[in-house]
Amino acid sequence: MSDNDETTEPAAPQKWVVAIPVTPDEFVDPRFGRAPDVAIATVEDGAVVDWRVEHVGWDVLHDSSEHGQHHARVVRFMVANHVTAVGATEIGGGMLHSLHKLGPQIVLGVPTTMRARDAVVAIVRRLGEDD
Repeated sequence: MSDNDETTEPAAPQKWVVAIPVTPDEFVDPRFGRAPDVAIATVEDGAVVDWRVEHVGWDVLHDSSEHGQHHARVVRFMVANHVTAVGATEIGGGMLHSLHKLGPQIVLGVPTTMRARDAVVAIVRRLGEDD
């Protein structure tokens, strides 16, 4: 090798922690702030390596407190789970503002006809293309 040859390090693995509302049969739930269940998926190098569904009860909790308190509840959940991306069909303006302040990447327009695991992989792929 000459002094001008460059060596490249292998790219660091791309890791995402994605939150997405899910139905009982694990399709994308159209409700975000009122979702009963949210999946937390860890995706590394384009593959789901960890998947768990948390019963958050936001469908009931949403109307049991002021909007600001509910938004804070959702933000605490995102922080506690180290969420780096959120996928949803739609998110209301106030909630969207709260999430933007928190900092995860947000992908809207996720179809409810998709299985949530497939949606998570598609979300991560889309985010990778935006880099």
